[in-house]
Formats: sequence, structure tokens, C-alpha cells
Amino acid sequence: MTVQTVPMLDETPVGDALLRRIERFYYREARLLDREAYADWLTLLDPGIRYWMPAMETRKRGDQRGPWTDGEMSYFDDDFAMLKVRVARYEQPSAWADNPATRHLHIVTNIEAIETGTPGLVRAFSCFENVRNRNEKDQDVIHGRREDLLKLDGDRITLAERRILIVQNILLSKNLNTFF
Repeated sequence: MTVQTVPMLDETPVGDALLRRIERFYYREARLLDREAYADWLTLLDPGIRYWMPAMETRKRGDQRGPWTDGEMSYFDDDFAMLKVRVARYEQPSAWADNPATRHLHIVTNIEAIETGTPGLVRAFSCFENVRNRNEKDQDVIHGRREDLLKLDGDRITLAERRILIVQNILLSKNLNTFF
């Protein structure tokens, strides 16, 4: 099941207690990413995750495809195994793009969560700002939205799917050595 195929029940919001748990989940995730605690971040992910950041295209309003299309260009379209490879890369001494370390700031806001009608699955939406600063002058700021599918298992929440929709049509960043 994907974010697009999980049904919504007329966008029925989750209860306040669950919304608070989801907010805490996102704030913890942001803190782990800011600290580059990527191994800990992986524990927040479901092994069946799809982590997808499609490339945005400028298209006419009448174009039925919208600004992105599944199966076309993307910056990331990773599964759990690929995310583990990306995390392992940070540990390598040859990862020169991350030495000296990049300073990260992840801001998460506009968090909404709605029922899906499927027990244990919640659809969540949020906006983010990702700021990276490296060396003396390199700074990137990327804004966007995230559309997630979260799995609930008792007290545990895991990220089952993430679609990252950035505002920028063209990224001017030298690299994308970050997670959103």
C-alpha cells in the first residue's frame, strides 16, 4: 500500500493524543537528523519503506500529470536497503563531501494527521525547512512538504512511506547529502 493508495476517510483528523505522539515522533526525527544520528534515525523507519523525492517539473495548469509523476525523474526513490547504504556512506573516510561535517537544521511544522480507515496506518502531512551549512560559505535552504504513511504498533510509530515535495524546481545545491 502506498501513500496514494491508502484511502482517506473524508480527511477525518486523528485524535489529539495521537496527533501529539506524531508531533513528538517528527521532532525526535528532526533532532536525530540534525545530530547526524543516522543509525538511530533508521530505527524510526519501517523495513518496507519507500523514501521518494520526485523531481518537480514546471508544467501548464491543464497538464493532468501535475508537477511530478511517479515513475519519472526523482532525486531519491529509495527502499530501506538503499537508505542503509546512504547512512553507511557517512561512516566512510572517503566521504569527503561530509568532512568537515555539515551543520544541519530541520524545522518541521504544519503537522496534520488523518485516519486512513486501515487499522494501524495513519496518513500525515508536514512542511519542512532543511538548512545545511558547510565550511565557511556553503549554505543550502530547501523548503517543502512531506506526505507520510505512518505505522502504529502499540506505542511505536514507524515511517512506512515518505513522499518529499520540494518547492524548488531547480536545486542549486552542490549535493543532497541530507535526509528530509
